[in-house]
Amino acid sequence: MVQLSIDNGFVPNATLLPALDESLLKGKRHLTEDEIGVLSRANVNADPSWQNVWVDEEAFDPLLVRGAEIRGYLVLGRLRVVSLKYHDLVLEAGVYNSCLENIVLGADCVVRNVAYFSNYRVAERVMLFNIQEMSCTNHSKFGNGILKDGEDERARIWIGVGNENDGRAILPFEGMISSDAFLWSRWRDDAELQKRFVELTEANHKKSCDTHGFVGSHSVIKNTTLLKDVLIGENAYIKGAFKLKNITVCSSIDEPSQIGEGVELVNGIVGYGCHIFYQAVAVRFVIGRNCQLKYGARLLNSVLGDNSTVSCCELLNNLIFPFHEQHHNSSFLIASTLCGQSNIASGATIGSNHNSRSPDGEMIAGRGFWPGLCSDFKHNSRFASFVLVSKGSYQNELNITYPFSLVASNGEGKPVSIIPAYWFLYNMYAIARNNAKFQKRDKRLVKVQHIETNPLAPDTIQEVVVALERIIELTARYLLERKDEVAMEAAGTYGTEALMQVAKDFLHQHPSADFKLQDMRCQRKFGAVILKPVKAYKEYRKIVKYFAASTLLDYCSVRHIASLNRREIIRISQLPLFKRWVNAGGQVVPEEKIVELFQRIKKREVRDWDEVHASYDRLEESYLTYKVAYSVHLLEYLYSRPICDFSADIYADIIADVTAVSDEMYKSAVVSRRKDYEDDFRTITFRTKAEMEAVLGTLGDNEFLNELKPRTESFNARLSRLFVELY
Repeated sequence: MVQLSIDNGFVPNATLLPALDESLLKGKRHLTEDEIGVLSRANVNADPSWQNVWVDEEAFDPLLVRGAEIRGYLVLGRLRVVSLKYHDLVLEAGVYNSCLENIVLGADCVVRNVAYFSNYRVAERVMLFNIQEMSCTNHSKFGNGILKDGEDERARIWIGVGNENDGRAILPFEGMISSDAFLWSRWRDDAELQKRFVELTEANHKKSCDTHGFVGSHSVIKNTTLLKDVLIGENAYIKGAFKLKNITVCSSIDEPSQIGEGVELVNGIVGYGCHIFYQAVAVRFVIGRNCQLKYGARLLNSVLGDNSTVSCCELLNNLIFPFHEQHHNSSFLIASTLCGQSNIASGATIGSNHNSRSPDGEMIAGRGFWPGLCSDFKHNSRFASFVLVSKGSYQNELNITYPFSLVASNGEGKPVSIIPAYWFLYNMYAIARNNAKFQKRDKRLVKVQHIETNPLAPDTIQEVVVALERIIELTARYLLERKDEVAMEAAGTYGTEALMQVAKDFLHQHPSADFKLQDMRCQRKFGAVILKPVKAYKEYRKIVKYFAASTLLDYCSVRHIASLNRREIIRISQLPLFKRWVNAGGQVVPEEKIVELFQRIKKREVRDWDEVHASYDRLEESYLTYKVAYSVHLLEYLYSRPICDFSADIYADIIADVTAVSDEMYKSAVVSRRKDYEDDFRTITFRTKAEMEAVLGTLGDNEFLNELKPRTESFNARLSRLFVELY
């Protein structure tokens, strides 16, 4: 209900004015009688004594304040005859045709046609033009999930990531990165840890109800309907927005953020360097650095990681790691945790989760998830890293544990088909280009969130190891089913371990064998058919060797040595070995280190999120050390002996396989790209070859391939020297 208050005249008593920090009045003075006269004639209304207005001691031109209504206090910084320009907008500094209540303006600002402007601090050289309402309540949180004095817990803003029933809900805060959101959303069974996460969020925020809005220097806000409880960083550009309410817009001179036409943002945090345009809507959200949200995209109850682009589509209750791409109007994503570097194709419906009595289903997908056109899935489902899912309707829950695989539907009520290691067998160009592609797309200048962009990293390699062991297990079962005498004797006489060795030997000794395996774990009811298991097995082993060798080469570079020697092997053997890895929001870390961090948080040795981020930094500094120890362990796993017992033949085998992968990456990348120029169906839309080259460029113009060739040659040359001192 609208309440009526009758104003019988302003009482010029300083005790009745809202609290004003004395530091804001340094270098300020009250108006002279002549200045009051000029303002009165310019239709400026204030209290009769004008004691609520302070101006700069050295530079105040009263002619630059016209048609203004002043309520509460107004503190003006330097105001002189200057013009501010942003693109084609040029405005003279001053206050014109606006209603101001409890406002502090910095030097050389423009406030023109702001119908209601209340409780804000504005830095220097800010342009505010054609704004209907811009106000801030004294209890605003600017999108942070905190409480002010006297507020009930129900007033707290939560983001229901990963699950529609809020079972994984987290609190947003300025500076949140996807690593924070991931750790908070996953370890839900640790009640003490969950309580501490709330305390970390509250740690650096004032609880007193004396909040004011803020606009950073050199920001421009124009033609906007409503800004309520908004904190805006410097160099931000907001034009034509519909509603911004209870949000923080992080922006800086190096990473400016922009918000455009028809945008509605409520209860959330916008990261540095973001661009949000064209009727995009976000409610209860955190958007990371260098993200784009545009063309009617709807982001609700979600966290979007750094360097992501979302347009047209709808995303509800999601936790999305960095480098996510989703562009198409018919796409729909709900109740999912996507571990980054993903691409959601048009028509993908990832949200058929109402196959229980409650909308509590969810999905988790590793890095590089790529569902095909018009695919739909049932929750709960899980996908390993770099899984490519062919177009289809998947009517049953999936558990795809084979990384770098292709999954295809064979119709309702049938097993799905899986080709493990598909990317390395048939799409090497994508793998070879992946790391460089994402590094070039990373426009962040300040990289709080560490991001692993290499497809071959500990998180994916541990999945490869699991897939290798699964192929061996299924092959053993296959041999028993076909009554292979060697397998049956091993199983009957020596047990499971001997049977697994027989299956492993079979995979090594029959490189051309073409058979299929059945894996019932991959799909509810109907399982999966594993195609080309021998090729996949061999390729997976090469992948592990390539990761191990390339990591050891990185280690040698850091140690400034050309090759490993016995002394270095001993040194590596003394490093801590971690076998379980987690993609924690984009940063790959040992699981044990996460547990250690949790213990420090619960012991209150870590007091706020800044200290959590400092822990991430230390883990990143030690990342190569952890990987090196893991790499040696993997080589020992593949060859079933300690590295000190490796023979010259084993080292030669490693070099041969890794060189083959390296060469294949380059050759396959060239062949894959050449198809775009030589395949008949790729050329049918062009009149001539010259026209095609004018549109597509030439193969020789491909920057990535031109860089890949010398890089491959250098890698192979370094690899040839890696083990020379060990045999």
